[in-house]
Amino acid sequence: MIKTKNLKKIYTTDEVETTALDNVNLQIKEGEFCAIMGPSGCGKSTLLNVLGLLDNPTEGEYYFYEDEVSDYSERARARLRKGRVGFVFQSFNLIDELTVFENVELPLLYLGTSTNKRKQKVEEALDRMNMMHRRNHFPQQLSGGQQQRVAIARAVVADASLILADEPTGNLDSDHGDEVMKLLAELNEQGTTIVMVTHSPYDADYARRVIHLFDGSIVTEKMQQGFHV
Repeated sequence: MIKTKNLKKIYTTDEVETTALDNVNLQIKEGEFCAIMGPSGCGKSTLLNVLGLLDNPTEGEYYFYEDEVSDYSERARARLRKGRVGFVFQSFNLIDELTVFENVELPLLYLGTSTNKRKQKVEEALDRMNMMHRRNHFPQQLSGGQQQRVAIARAVVADASLILADEPTGNLDSDHGDEVMKLLAELNEQGTTIVMVTHSPYDADYARRVIHLFDGSIVTEKMQQGFHV
């Protein structure tokens, strides 16, 4: 599904050049649950943005479903993302002016899904996340854990095969965080590939593989059982 070769990302300003990713070589197969860990500023979120086709690398190769996409335009990357990649963020990134139903419906609107099909798929996603009873509420009326469940429903509503999660429990207490991690683990058990950035060793224990970054480079990788599942 994902393969990188000597991936680099360099940010340049008038005064300084910062290497966020330095020769990252990585493969992620379909159906994996992979956690990316490391100290703040080590390149975790930058790597997630590149893998999610939100940004291009400065150098190196990136193969997404065997397509080499490292120099794709934003329009071409957006076309690849649609229906394939779902995102879950620490800050939820829900639209305050839209209801729960409307927030989850957005990816299907972008895909041009018919009205009846949208209704069916949104209701299925909300039911899956136990949020149907909140379908007409607005994000501000929900707890943090509920907002993240809505965000996950939005990520999976278009049947995305890859979910990229950036600190998905970072703004949640331990109970709600555990609830979100169990949902991600269940999605993985059902076949969805999960790549998650986290500072939490506890959350990382849900993953089957843990990758440690330091100064933009992969320093260790280990396989594990995902014992929380």
